[in-house]
Amino acid sequence: MLNSKKVKVTDHQVHYWEGGQGFPILMLHGVGPGTSIIGNFEPVLDSLAKHSHVFAADLIGFGGSGRKTKPPFFDIDLWVEQALRMIDEVLPPGPCGIAGHSLGGALALKTASRSSRVKCVLTSSSIGTNYPMNDALSSFWTLPQTPETLEISMTKMVSNAEALTPEMVNQRWDMLQKNGYADYFGEMFAPPHQQYLDAAVLDPNELEGIVAKVVMLHGRDDKPCPASETTMVLARSIPDSDIHLLGNCGHNLPRERPEEYLTAAIQLFETGN
Repeated sequence: MLNSKKVKVTDHQVHYWEGGQGFPILMLHGVGPGTSIIGNFEPVLDSLAKHSHVFAADLIGFGGSGRKTKPPFFDIDLWVEQALRMIDEVLPPGPCGIAGHSLGGALALKTASRSSRVKCVLTSSSIGTNYPMNDALSSFWTLPQTPETLEISMTKMVSNAEALTPEMVNQRWDMLQKNGYADYFGEMFAPPHQQYLDAAVLDPNELEGIVAKVVMLHGRDDKPCPASETTMVLARSIPDSDIHLLGNCGHNLPRERPEEYLTAAIQLFETGN
């Protein structure tokens, strides 16, 4: 069972879910309208907490965490600092792991390059490379005006439309209706959207600084973040990295293929290396 908690990090209230025992792992989500740690990882959190000590955080500006008061609201440096501070101030002392989805994957790798405590990294559908913005991702990073518009953009994130449930759409739409959140998100992702992909790129020094064991999961049918332009490219510069390419899977990998995600996560994090 996971417990909802809050802690002050970098002058912001950060919400996270904690549960389980054993090897500690920090989990970071991707970014989009109404995104949260639950939105990305809900199907796997409880099961993963039976094997590891889970700290599943909402990024600043998302979910139950506080928001910035001044732009830029899309802030890679802040989110990496959030991860580093949580490792140092919230997680128990000693080695740890980190799991990141989509943009969270890039944040996880950047964090690992800066912290010697991170011994293993699990990414799913990660970005972090130079590639051109596409319609599937651009539409997802555009503020939806109706639930129907949100559903259309979310459909592009999955391989099988049946993987997208009304509950998932409603959860994100309800988040957007909270006080001022829609305006905040709209300003966070003001066009052009290419700038946000570019901001997440790992530079050569960061790639060289990753000494952790890295396992990278990616859906073969990921439209917004194609594996051939993201994970496959990143892995060439990370010597100790393994790639698992999953068929019949789009961008929402922990939701579309939860059993495979859990298998990889348990194998990586139970051993702590």
